[in-house]
Amino acid sequence: MKIIVAIKQVPERDAQVRIDAAGKWIDESNLQYALNESDAYALEEALQLKEKSAAAGGEVVVVSVGPERVGQTIREALAKGADRAIHIVCDDLGLRDALGVARLLAAAVKPENPDLILTGLQSEDLGLGQTGVIVAELLGLPHATLILNVEKTETGLKVKRELEEGWFQTIELPTPAVLTIQSGGNKLRYATLMGIKRAKMKEVRQLTAASLGVDAPPVVVLEHVALPQKQKSTQILPGTAKEAAAALVEKLKFEVRVL
Repeated sequence: MKIIVAIKQVPERDAQVRIDAAGKWIDESNLQYALNESDAYALEEALQLKEKSAAAGGEVVVVSVGPERVGQTIREALAKGADRAIHIVCDDLGLRDALGVARLLAAAVKPENPDLILTGLQSEDLGLGQTGVIVAELLGLPHATLILNVEKTETGLKVKRELEEGWFQTIELPTPAVLTIQSGGNKLRYATLMGIKRAKMKEVRQLTAASLGVDAPPVVVLEHVALPQKQKSTQILPGTAKEAAAALVEKLKFEVRVL
């Protein structure tokens, strides 16, 4: 089974975020980057599927879009066990919407003829949750989202989906297919010292948007970004305890909208 895993490099969660001078995006000059969390779970799911079907052979290929610095995250994925990688070098990733990124991924993935494509449910920086689904549509493949577990069957795949309020759903899909993986389905592995050494010898093929034939002009995703303003306010509810409680309930219902 050949499995493609789309991964994204995002700023670390505890990074001190500042807005750039143009007010269009965050200042990336002094940021530390890491593998997007749900993409890490997608990679783990792919590696476990490969290990379970080791006798039949298989391959895990990671693909990522972004500038040269993304190579560090790609090497991390290779050190964990991915067999090879495709790096779509793209310096204007922040200007491309989910459709623009999905077009790049689909164009790079299609010649590989994979049996399965995995992506994270959503990225930690934008959180759109759309890229994997759009890739499936562009490639004309069945897809499912919010996946916690994947099992290979004789006819395709059986997957466990997380729904609302603690409910789960099990469905079957044919292959090839696209799945977006939810965080927490497996325990993530660490890269071993031997894995880190082997990663240096694994293939990383670089492509560009132009070479893929999808170098459409970037769209404006965000006109302006700003840090949230910290505000403090206090309201004193007058009247008796009963009247104040009734007023509080009204505010929670119609202003805060938590009831």
